[in-house]
Amino acid sequence: MRRLLTFTTALTLAAGMAAPFAARADEPKQGGTLVMALQQTPRHLNPAVQSGTATGQPGAQLFAAPLRYDEGWNPQPYLAESWEIAEDELSVTLNLVQNARFHDGEPITSEDVAFSIETVKANHPFKSMFSPVESVETPDEHTAILRLSKPHPALMLAMSSQLLSIIPKHIYGDGQDPKAHPRNGEDVVGSGPFKLVEYKKGEHVILERNDDYFIEGRPYLDRIVMRIMGDDATRAIALESGELHLSGFEQDPRNLVRLKKNEDLTVSDIGYGAIGPINWLAFNTGSDGPVSDPVVRRAIAHAVDTDFMLKALMRGTAKPALTGIHPDSPFYNADVESYPLDIDKANAMLDEAGYERGADGTRFALTVDYGWPTVKPPAEYMKPALRKIGIDVTVRASPDFPTWAKRISNHEFDMTIDNVFNWGDPVIGVHRTYSSDNIKPGVIWSNTQQYSNARIDELMELAGSTNDIEKRKEYYAEFQQILADELPLYPLFPSPYHTVSNAKVGNAPDSIWGTSHPLDQVYLKD
Repeated sequence: MRRLLTFTTALTLAAGMAAPFAARADEPKQGGTLVMALQQTPRHLNPAVQSGTATGQPGAQLFAAPLRYDEGWNPQPYLAESWEIAEDELSVTLNLVQNARFHDGEPITSEDVAFSIETVKANHPFKSMFSPVESVETPDEHTAILRLSKPHPALMLAMSSQLLSIIPKHIYGDGQDPKAHPRNGEDVVGSGPFKLVEYKKGEHVILERNDDYFIEGRPYLDRIVMRIMGDDATRAIALESGELHLSGFEQDPRNLVRLKKNEDLTVSDIGYGAIGPINWLAFNTGSDGPVSDPVVRRAIAHAVDTDFMLKALMRGTAKPALTGIHPDSPFYNADVESYPLDIDKANAMLDEAGYERGADGTRFALTVDYGWPTVKPPAEYMKPALRKIGIDVTVRASPDFPTWAKRISNHEFDMTIDNVFNWGDPVIGVHRTYSSDNIKPGVIWSNTQQYSNARIDELMELAGSTNDIEKRKEYYAEFQQILADELPLYPLFPSPYHTVSNAKVGNAPDSIWGTSHPLDQVYLKD
């Protein structure tokens, strides 16, 4: 057998990524209470059965994973002190640390790892993460062997951060539904660096140091108070006043520009590559309307001035994205068809395709939906932008996220501004958007565009069944070229996620998971 690290090292070298981070300059200090913000109220605190960053940020503190990742996409030991892969790539062996305990004092064993993987497979919405895992063998308390039906290149990332929280079998294996288990909330028993003190919905999550944490000397902090603060302006004021020490996933352009001017704050866009958020204009390609025509979709793309959006709407806080794979990913292909602003070309394309203007200059009408405030500006921008090519756009707001999700997932739309996460590897977060098998009415963030292309399905299968980084890059290059031509969605820009930290904060998180990463190395300088 050989180290699984071989594959990850190859990926890192091939992608020209940064080396593992160097030792920190400052000597960490013990003690203190970190006050940070959560932008949403978590539904509950068990990431094994719940996706999303609202659960993921506290979940990464309450629960440990087999692996952790640094900012250079390099896997690091965590609950697994080492790992190996078979020559046929059909089994992975995790060698667990021997001194890890749950917060109630019970030892963390390979049985808990096997149970956690089974629970995630059965209950987590990201089915592709562990679908090739056929079984998990536990020859002893500290060895877990994952048996695979095929090579699974996304497995390493799927075993990190909030994606594979190791939960206690002796609690969650009692026959109750894990998604509605009473221990998902106030009585959580975790495996990570911090223990739950109090969870008050709409107000806060309070954590305290786990004195029995299996990494000696950590965590450095005594407490973390996660205040639930949904309003962007309120968080900005709290950061400026020092009321908040840390806030992740900040993306409001006005606030970012303002906070960067504050000498007491560090505003960093390092990290979040594994989250991989992309904003795009999605088209209902399965509708009976004009957007089912790829010519119309290309014309719309030529009428959208993404440079204006980046400079005016996003105020320089976001970078371009030409495909649905995040620019920070090693699989991103910038050499695809692009659609620079060209109103004359867009009009000519629509004329030639037979979409004539009426007496009032309008060719046809479309709706564009949005479901939450941060995507309102690009949605509203579509109305004047597309008027120039004879498309009458009605901007349709939803009263809340569930209303928008129901409308979009049931394909009751023409266009919508959406934001979808890559979740590290395309197998986990990208394939779901384009797979023909994933057109599932009522399921948001599946293939809500109703897009179907046999070659795209084939390329995803090929790229998701090999650990050869060069082959995967070739498959995903063609994949992105086809999608850039057919445009089931038009990428606008990645969400400009930033971490804002007070000067008192040492070792502010900068991994590819942002603040959905263990904060056991964070400390307060004063």
